[in-house]
Amino acid sequence: MGDKHIVVREITLPPGQSTGWHYHDGNLFGYVKQGTLSHFDSSCKPDGVYRTGSTIVEPAGSNHVHIGRNLGTVPVVLDVLYILPVGSPLSEDAPNPGCDFQ
Repeated sequence: MGDKHIVVREITLPPGQSTGWHYHDGNLFGYVKQGTLSHFDSSCKPDGVYRTGSTIVEPAGSNHVHIGRNLGTVPVVLDVLYILPVGSPLSEDAPNPGCDFQ
């Protein structure tokens, strides 16, 4: 649509796994279909715990580095809508900002 690329996908995050540190060039909107997603910002502090039925919004930009972690015992299943500038990847990898977890 114009200068935006819209992508919808389902992401499954097994127990004990993470998304890795990253950011998005556009906005992301998610719905937690199953499980609990623990979300951390670049200060290493939790900035949200999203349980089944919750929604999540991740703003665009390299100043919004974050990681999603599945600290539970069941897979986290997310339905995600990305609204990105045309040609942008779904996410941009970022180095661990100094947190003692991945």
